[in-house]
Amino acid sequence: MKKRFGLLTLGIIAGIVALANLGSLLALGVSAAIVFAGVHFYLKSDSTFLKIFWASVGILGLISAVVNVPGFFGILAILAVWYVVKKWNNEEVNFSSSIVKTDDPFVNFEKQWNELSK
Repeated sequence: MKKRFGLLTLGIIAGIVALANLGSLLALGVSAAIVFAGVHFYLKSDSTFLKIFWASVGILGLISAVVNVPGFFGILAILAVWYVVKKWNNEEVNFSSSIVKTDDPFVNFEKQWNELSK
């Protein structure tokens, strides 16, 4: 009973924090998109002027993402809600990716073909 009460309390608090930081999360997403666009177009550009321009766009996006600290708190709150839901349903919380090995010959063939074609 105590465990469920603690999970419920943590879930409610994390949900409120996530909803309160929804605008900051949106701004963080826009900042990430600006950084992505800056890096993408920097790598595609040929002239020095465009490289300087897109590098400055990426740096400005990175600065706006770093300044947006409440967005990071929102991400942590969403992770806490995810953790509470997993624990509430008695599911295992695993942060490492599990590699599923199958004996399917077609999957093994595709993997070996990709290794040979490198």
